Amino acid sequence: MPLAHLSDRKLLRISGPDARAFLQAMIPSDIGELAEGRPLAAGLLSPQGKALFAFLLHADGDDVLLDCDTSVADALQKRLLMFRLRRAVEVAPTELAVFAAWGDTLPDMPADPRLAALGRRWIAPAGACAPDASLADWHAHRIAQGVPEQAEIGQDELLWLETNARELNAVSFTKGCYVGQENTARMHHRDRVRKRLLPLRLSGPAGDGRVMAGDREAGTLRGEGAGDLRFALLRTEFLDAPLTVGGRPATLLRPSWLPEGRA
Repeated sequence: MPLAHLSDRKLLRISGPDARAFLQAMIPSDIGELAEGRPLAAGLLSPQGKALFAFLLHADGDDVLLDCDTSVADALQKRLLMFRLRRAVEVAPTELAVFAAWGDTLPDMPADPRLAALGRRWIAPAGACAPDASLADWHAHRIAQGVPEQAEIGQDELLWLETNARELNAVSFTKGCYVGQENTARMHHRDRVRKRLLPLRLSGPAGDGRVMAGDREAGTLRGEGAGDLRFALLRTEFLDAPLTVGGRPATLLRPSWLPEGRA
């Protein structure tokens, strides 16, 4: 059972009497599904439905702990505070840490809400657990499972459903209004996801980062990757085509949540 301290994550504490109602109006997930021991995958979108921030939520009594990439924590905190208006909500950083474990034998900790194969994910003081796996090991594991995070998603670049939010339990289509709902709901009901973030295994240097299907551009690499694993934003029409990156073969690692024949 590999266990890693996810040192590239930061936790923001969202507290106050209006905290959950405030989040419910902002995020595409249903805050009513958040409970102790049951985290929630979520994000914050632009009014056009593009992903600004991707994160997880953890219940801590009446408070909510927001688990986000360290690189965007300050910007996310500022954005949440800007939109709270007169609601009784506070957003502040904490010194708590995020841990993950995966493999055949798992601790009795909360399951990662995005995909069972990711294993467990929990919050604890920084020195509470003894990691035996590296941060790079964790990223290799999640990339192989086809679960993108902020590094691959970017900010204001991809529509929420292009990040596989529907398949990875990060959107509700029954909860009511939220920022970016109109385009997200329209895309879902028309089932028109033309591009997706998907994992590739490269066989050589990335070159200019373009993913080719013959002489046609099928997509572009995203994020830094782990070893020979990289995410790419791929046009779904090319999912079954032979792919190359930098003139060398690249293998699509079709995730378990994307069955054969589905785009």
